[in-house]
Amino acid sequence: MSVRLDDRPELTSPIVRPRSLRMIAIYLALVVVPVALVWLTLRHGLSSPGRPSGGPAAASVPDVFPRLLIAVPVILAACHLCGRLFRRLAQPPVIGEIIAGVLLGPSVLGALWPAGYATLFPPGLVATLSTLSQVGLIFFMFLVGYELDLGLVRQRSYAAAVISHVSIVVPFLCGVLLALALYPALGSGGVGQLAFTLFFGISMSITAFPVLARILSDRGLTRTPVGAMSLTCAAVDDVTAWCVLAAVVAVTRSAAADVALVTAALSVGFFAVMAFGARPLMRRLLGPGGLLPEAAVLPVALAGVMLSALATDAIGIHSIFGAFLFGAIMPRGSLPVQRAAGQLHGLTVTLLLPLFFVYTGLHTEFGLLGADGQLWAWCLLITAVAVLAKTGGSTTAARVSGIGWRDSLSLGVLMNCRGLTELVVLNIGMSMGVISPTVFTMLVFMTLVSTVMTAPSLDLLRRLRSGSGPAPADRPLLNP
Repeated sequence: MSVRLDDRPELTSPIVRPRSLRMIAIYLALVVVPVALVWLTLRHGLSSPGRPSGGPAAASVPDVFPRLLIAVPVILAACHLCGRLFRRLAQPPVIGEIIAGVLLGPSVLGALWPAGYATLFPPGLVATLSTLSQVGLIFFMFLVGYELDLGLVRQRSYAAAVISHVSIVVPFLCGVLLALALYPALGSGGVGQLAFTLFFGISMSITAFPVLARILSDRGLTRTPVGAMSLTCAAVDDVTAWCVLAAVVAVTRSAAADVALVTAALSVGFFAVMAFGARPLMRRLLGPGGLLPEAAVLPVALAGVMLSALATDAIGIHSIFGAFLFGAIMPRGSLPVQRAAGQLHGLTVTLLLPLFFVYTGLHTEFGLLGADGQLWAWCLLITAVAVLAKTGGSTTAARVSGIGWRDSLSLGVLMNCRGLTELVVLNIGMSMGVISPTVFTMLVFMTLVSTVMTAPSLDLLRRLRSGSGPAPADRPLLNP
């Protein structure tokens, strides 16, 4: 027996029509009516006399997002091209990226093409770049802390401790003496002489551990005696310098002695919590065979970096110290942590650090020095004192520790490398108002000169050494 399709009861119209009308009513009530109410509310609000839609109130808040989408590709392209150029000149690419920031700033682009500079970096965009650069800065400091070889610090020799500490103390004292003479003419009006002097001294004492490691790696010197000793000294130098800088920032931000003591006590407590509480917890959660899955490692790391940075900022020292310390306590030997650090490294180095370089360049105005011979004399004196104090102090300490003259000179030249770490310190001083824009520009000039001269000076010493006969790569660095 055949069954016709129109005999099926589920397709009869008396059941379909009420259901269709009901769905239409539901759609009108839940979609059309709310949309109509929203449209009427917006139309009434935009047409009200107190809030004109096209008046000055709306025009006073420009939309910087389209400008950001234009500026970021320009920044990335300039940093990439300058980095490749300086790589061809046997310099680390980070030098080219720093130069790119200066070229895009008021010193070059703003002087040669003011209209283009104002279009590329309007005032609202500068604040956005500042925020993004600060985020990139704490991520970078986390990576510096994570990549720091703590074994070099724990197993350092007597010579490494002496060289690293002398390379901080001698430039610091020279910087303090120079700051005492510089403060009456170029001191920041809102900050006392003590804060200016201490910060100026620490800015002369920095060694850029990441840039130094890159120079040694590019020249195949990482596993040589000189390279291993310089990395050890730079690692100890880095840890010591950040501790001293934290103390200087605490003193600068604290108006009274009791406030400074509270800040110091809180800093010590935070360090103890991170070392004895957070470090075992991170090892249990993220270490080899940890409790968390690999997909959770990166979110936990990002949250830890930000919360640690927030804690040190709330204590009264800069946020970078929390990020650096959190990186130092992360478990080593964990493949998920290494992958997470690699992912964060790609984002930070490719996108966020170039923004930091350009933000630094926006505050570097060589036009402030102008044709004033006295200002340029101060600038050259600062550079000469910084180079001679750092190189001379490190070389003398190495020679007194029993290292030969040529290796001592090599160590002195390598410890003089400042680079990106110095820019971080200078931006801290600039943001706190400890140094003026003019002094900031002078110290950036000193940073560029001392970093650029590292690789050529090292090559010159190697040529002089090879001229007197090659030395075995595995010979002991210290004399018997």
